[in-house]
Amino acid sequence: MKMNTLTASAVSALVAFGLGAAPAMAEDKPEKCYGIVKAAKNDCQTTNNACASHSGSDNQGDAWIYLPKGTCEKIVGGGLAAK
Repeated sequence: MKMNTLTASAVSALVAFGLGAAPAMAEDKPEKCYGIVKAAKNDCQTTNNACASHSGSDNQGDAWIYLPKGTCEKIVGGGLAAK
């Protein structure tokens, strides 16, 4: 009986912690940052390339990477839309 109470308390604490962290994680979703990627380091397809890691040049205007929200516009050359 004592073990069941301890287990239930531990599970309850983990669930409560997880639910409390969920809203913060939702606010910190990454955003696409265009125009700052090194050649062949992009995260996904561009208008010129079919898949990740195929951008042909540094700072290609349509190549992007994920960055934490609010970071991209602090980087010189970075933008939230393709160039």
